Amino acid sequence: MRRSKSTKITSKAASRPSDRANGGSLAEGRRVLKIEARAVQALVERLDAEFAKAVDLLLRCKGKVVVSGMGKSGLVGQKIAATMSSTGTPAFFLHPAEGIHGDLGMLGRADVLIAISNSGETQEILQLLPSVERMGIPVVSMTGRMTSTLAKNSDVALDVSVSEEACPMGLAPTASTTATLAMGDALAVALLQKRGFKQEDFAQFHPGGTLGRRLLVRVKDLMHGGAEMPTVSEAVPATAAILEITAKKLGMTTVADANGRLAGIITDGDLRRFIQQGRDFAKVTAGELASRNPKTIAPDDLAAKAVERMERFSITTLVVTEGEKVLGVIHLHDLLKNGIV
Repeated sequence: MRRSKSTKITSKAASRPSDRANGGSLAEGRRVLKIEARAVQALVERLDAEFAKAVDLLLRCKGKVVVSGMGKSGLVGQKIAATMSSTGTPAFFLHPAEGIHGDLGMLGRADVLIAISNSGETQEILQLLPSVERMGIPVVSMTGRMTSTLAKNSDVALDVSVSEEACPMGLAPTASTTATLAMGDALAVALLQKRGFKQEDFAQFHPGGTLGRRLLVRVKDLMHGGAEMPTVSEAVPATAAILEITAKKLGMTTVADANGRLAGIITDGDLRRFIQQGRDFAKVTAGELASRNPKTIAPDDLAAKAVERMERFSITTLVVTEGEKVLGVIHLHDLLKNGIV
């Protein structure tokens, strides 16, 4: 009993600091998020003609957009370059320290440089500027000090200053990197809009992603056609249709009329309902058992459209047709397996 009582007391005592710690963590998390939210909101309020000028400069770029920054600014720069590349603006990241030791050869005269430095005095960034100027490459800077050396030597300087960092010591880049990242996103999306970039274009750059599959994969790419397609004539006994459903493993079969046109389909559900009625499969034909006017889809329709139709009608298969010709069947499992859903 003593051991149990002691354990109980310890458990209660241990829970109190934990509760206080959780409360402190939540409060600190909220404080950080509020500071960073204010930093982004401040960008909205002071966005001006310089932003539009930067967008036009990047839009006219005949080469690539080169993004450069040191430390945390460099990490933000890598994300900005990746976002631009995936939204129609060819871009890459250049590490400034590597740049001044040979990688400046990556730059071309038709490029534009986006230089990131919160202080605007980062030496590795400033050491790039003479070479960039000699090549006639325009510079768009993102800096927290508009009176800095970087801002003064830029064709366009974007103000990403913040009133305070979320770090309680004011040392770790937090709100400033968030503001810079948001400004980079704003540039990328403004460029996307100017270029008339569409979902289909995005999919071309993301063929392996879910969106790419939804916008690129078509019904004909996933359907069961030829020998894989379950089909019977409407004149055959219903038992033959059952064997076809079992053999093709799609839970259904198409039913064709005497001219080979689609007359209907028979599904597992049709079979269950027939059994519930107490009827004899041996006494009916496939045509008598079939459900008429089945839902169809064209082979060149997007696979995503097949998903939408299946969801709308609460079904798991569609017959793929082209005019009066039956080409195949597409099943929900095929869509799931290929990441369309």
